[in-house]
Amino acid sequence: MESEPSPTPVPQGRTTPSDHDYDVVVVGGGINGAGIARDAAGRGLRVLLCERDDLASHTSSASSKLIHGGLRYLEHYEFRLVAKALAERELLVRSAPQLVRPLRFVMPHVPGLRPRWMMRIGLFLYDHLDIRRHKLLPGSKAVRLDQHEAGAALRPDLREGYEYSDAWVDDARLVVLTALDAAERGATILTRTACVRATRDGDRWNVQLRDAEGERSVTARALVNACGPWASSFLHDAVPGVPAQPLRLVKGSHIVVPRLFDHGFAYTLQNPDRRVVFALPFEQDFTLIGTTEVEFADDPAAATASDAEIDYLIATANRFFRRQIAATDVVHSFAGVRPLIGEETLNASAVSRDYQFEMDGNGAPLLSILGGKLTTYRKLADEAMRKLAPLLGCPAGSWTADAQLPGGDLDPRRVGQLAEGLSARYGWLDDSIRRRLAIAYGTRAFEVLGDATTTSDLGTHFGAGLYEREVAYLVAHEWARDADDVLWRRSRLGLRLTADERTILEGWLRARLASPATTLDN
Repeated sequence: MESEPSPTPVPQGRTTPSDHDYDVVVVGGGINGAGIARDAAGRGLRVLLCERDDLASHTSSASSKLIHGGLRYLEHYEFRLVAKALAERELLVRSAPQLVRPLRFVMPHVPGLRPRWMMRIGLFLYDHLDIRRHKLLPGSKAVRLDQHEAGAALRPDLREGYEYSDAWVDDARLVVLTALDAAERGATILTRTACVRATRDGDRWNVQLRDAEGERSVTARALVNACGPWASSFLHDAVPGVPAQPLRLVKGSHIVVPRLFDHGFAYTLQNPDRRVVFALPFEQDFTLIGTTEVEFADDPAAATASDAEIDYLIATANRFFRRQIAATDVVHSFAGVRPLIGEETLNASAVSRDYQFEMDGNGAPLLSILGGKLTTYRKLADEAMRKLAPLLGCPAGSWTADAQLPGGDLDPRRVGQLAEGLSARYGWLDDSIRRRLAIAYGTRAFEVLGDATTTSDLGTHFGAGLYEREVAYLVAHEWARDADDVLWRRSRLGLRLTADERTILEGWLRARLASPATTLDN
């Protein structure tokens, strides 16, 4: 097993702070906030992250679940962003190989849309913009769909296409594992805790926090605004006197339907409006289809997939697949709102997915994160801390590029050995459960299952292979507090549990949190 590097030591010459005094307070528990908290903690800083809801409650659990360079961004000459994302794609596969998994995509050629020469040039660039010498993911190639495994699910008139590599991830679990790594490096993670006010007092911030038990104050030498689509409204509402840059908000929606194909490939589908939609194998028995891009002006927390968006995604699928679907086939839908930086006159598809920083250094530093995408979160966090490091007296060098996330101490080329190890020790457990635990927890699946020798040792079975022991682990170690935390952000078992099973789980969680004494070995 490979090991993580030791966290950077606390800078010399500093006094030990009190339990309400921090170097950095990060507001926002999405992927960027979690990434910055982890990076800062690894530099020896005293870090607090607060999130008013659960980790990954909004945008960071509503993505297309892809770690990708962004092939379509090449059309808009975003070569720098694509190169950066491709390099990060490779790093993330190495940092959490149980969770970030290579995925081959098939892109049918559609006469009348992008010509073959354009697709070939785009894929050539996609293969070569990542300059890493030792690549885990194979390059692209042209394919005959009538002779390809993935072609059988497509309409017979689609005869030619291309195959290329990207990677898949459970986005919400990536956030949780990143926050867990931050906590294990010394960060304080407070979920369901809002930052309601932040004011400067000389070289420090006074930060007012509110949770279900009331309000309390902490101080910090630096404040990081990682509120995603709320980055501007947070400044307006909670940080008096700091101007807020307006953000362009765009909603992306997805649908989940019973699986449309029985193989492990994904599809990149081109639409007549030049947008692309992905169709991905999802949770064994389903297909995930998305995304849309719709201008959004309401509260991002209230975002849902509209009927028009659902119809658009259904029409896209029916344009390509032999099996036709209707609205009645949609078993689940979700939507997330992402902040974009760019001209209002540009089509949303043409607006950059890159990020930028706004530094307000009038006294104690305030760093606001604007934009960004899931794939580049580690790089974003590294660059954010490089900006703050000189102001906080901590090392400025990068440490996360070669560090693994919790449970990721595996060789990416030997992930199958984890499943073999679980099978050898817990052979009595259903294979589908072992497979899910291996992906979700990596090597820490052994901690979840502990010394269990039969299913009865796992406690109450809530349904769909979810047992009491796993839920107790999520409560104790991963900040789970209600059924949605467990079923939609720590797993995707919300697709499988019945309403009655969910009610039983909710009752167990209420009882557990009211009396948190451990009843099972974790």
